Amino acid sequence: MLLRIKTTPKAKQNKIVKISSTNYHIYTTAAPEKGKANTAIIKLLSKKFNIAKSKIIIIKGLKSKNKTISILVDKK
Repeated sequence: MLLRIKTTPKAKQNKIVKISSTNYHIYTTAAPEKGKANTAIIKLLSKKFNIAKSKIIIIKGLKSKNKTISILVDKK
């Protein structure tokens, strides 16, 4: 599953706002330095979707506010 994410680092609170089925706006209190904001985004998505952090990969936009994220889903 691919998600398109717009991020706002150094926000007042951590929250995820769903824009459409695959588009989200994520606010994080983490600063965008040394990957702290990316780590916080992965942690927030992990909690929201109740999956392991290791299954979430930022495939585009590591240093951008706009990111494409892949979530690996187990097929049963």
